[in-house]
Amino acid sequence: MGATYGRHFVTTEWDQRLPLHLTSIGFSEHQGVISREGGFHSFHWLHTVEGCGEFTVNEQAVKLYPNQGILLKPHVPHSYHAETDRWSVWFMTFEGALANPITASLDLQHMRPLSWEASCPLADIHEHYSEQIRYSFDFTGVSGSQVVYDFLSQLKQFGESSGQQSLSKGHERLTPIYLLIEERFGDPDLGLARMADTLEVSPQYLNTLFRKSWGISPYQYLVQFRIQKSKELLLSERGRTVKGISAAVGFQDDSHFVHTFRRLAGMTPVQFRKQYGE
Repeated sequence: MGATYGRHFVTTEWDQRLPLHLTSIGFSEHQGVISREGGFHSFHWLHTVEGCGEFTVNEQAVKLYPNQGILLKPHVPHSYHAETDRWSVWFMTFEGALANPITASLDLQHMRPLSWEASCPLADIHEHYSEQIRYSFDFTGVSGSQVVYDFLSQLKQFGESSGQQSLSKGHERLTPIYLLIEERFGDPDLGLARMADTLEVSPQYLNTLFRKSWGISPYQYLVQFRIQKSKELLLSERGRTVKGISAAVGFQDDSHFVHTFRRLAGMTPVQFRKQYGE
């Protein structure tokens, strides 16, 4: 376990115009009692490294065990204290012109605990920054903005809440489907049934898994993958006909291919080749 550290960063008018900017990072070996009736002035993240603490927000108390944390928006009243003799925590605070829409677009839970596996990068992030924050100029401006976005991306990738598995676990389970599509996208018989058989689940359950990870069905993913491959062929094999490319990427009907291409790309395959082929 490392020693306590903390750094508050200079915020300039230019920083305040950035989408995100870092205001502080710190690690406390023995976290004391905190009560903020008016909340904190910026976005505030705190998670447990060792021990256990109780965090109260909106009159609801939750326990934060190791590899569990909570994200608060600015000015949300809250308090927290140790539940064990030693409660070690890591925190990050940040602001930014787009801090609210960015956290919303990542669909990050506010005021509810997030947890993660002990093997993921979030588990030892307090050690990662213990040496880096020695020089604060490395965390100002765009560099600090990148630090915040990287951290929020890790929360999105590895965080779990309310029994929902993390994105990383979802993608890992779907890897056989990704490989199947990469290798067999040109097979016109490839469809939902074969993809479900590959994963040994029902088509309905595969749809559920895919929508949780991608927001679209596995068949929609396959169609978009085929169109992307067709774009590569349109540019790399200029002597090949549209009909030939259609068949190469798994479409049985070239008119269906052209219709789908226009819907997804906003132009026909011929127009795409003319516009981007030079």
